[in-house]
Amino acid sequence: MEQFFQADSWAGWLRIGARNAGSDGVVYLLLAGTGWVLGYLLFRRAWARRKIIAAYPGRADIVREVRLSLLTLAVYGIVGASTFWATGRGGTHLYWRIGDRSAGWFWASIALTIVLHDTWFYWTHRMMHHPALFRWFHRAHHRSHNPSPWAAYAFSPLEALMQAMIFPLAVGLYPMHLAAFGLFMLWQLTFNVIGHTGYEIYPRWMMDSWLGKVISTPTHHVMHHETSRGNYGLYFNVWDRLMGTNHDRYEERFRAVTAPDRSRAAVG
Repeated sequence: MEQFFQADSWAGWLRIGARNAGSDGVVYLLLAGTGWVLGYLLFRRAWARRKIIAAYPGRADIVREVRLSLLTLAVYGIVGASTFWATGRGGTHLYWRIGDRSAGWFWASIALTIVLHDTWFYWTHRMMHHPALFRWFHRAHHRSHNPSPWAAYAFSPLEALMQAMIFPLAVGLYPMHLAAFGLFMLWQLTFNVIGHTGYEIYPRWMMDSWLGKVISTPTHHVMHHETSRGNYGLYFNVWDRLMGTNHDRYEERFRAVTAPDRSRAAVG
């Protein structure tokens, strides 16, 4: 496997970058495509009462999201190839042989990266909302006021670079097997797609449990797209609660969206 990812020349670096972008693209297509087929084709009517914003994104929105996602995949491929190049020169803690670390650490490194990424995402996300940076980094993503699953990777090149940095950041800080990082990426994209589908998947009772205080929901993120303020977290609702950046009406909106007799006029 190590030889498969060696970037010992510009041609090798480009080859690995293209391979990374292609493999990430297949996973993106499968996950975002599944979300699209389920939520916007097969179960559109059955799930309508769980649609956080009653309207549906238009064709131009979908085309823009897919186009930006393709650029993001290219950036991810470049950062991945650069990280492998650095690894070949001893610049990271990425390891290749599964037996080099315990099975416990393999799984612990995934959990650690999820927590690291949630923290990285919250603070870089807040930073990108600064007026001096928003136009260059984050405005492209916020053109999706009513996101679809294809918005999961709909970033500007600068924001894509910011998000891709979790790979060199994680393997630069602690040992991580490539397969462990691959499983983390599967987790993050799955969570990201669900957060952008536009449907609330969690049960109404969750908001009144400890889970509702910890887990971020699709309603949480869609409200961020609607208002372009607050609700900056990704996987967890911990940083938003600690920093007081939850939208004032978040819990009310969640309960309205998940109500059995939901009124569209009240929450659409």
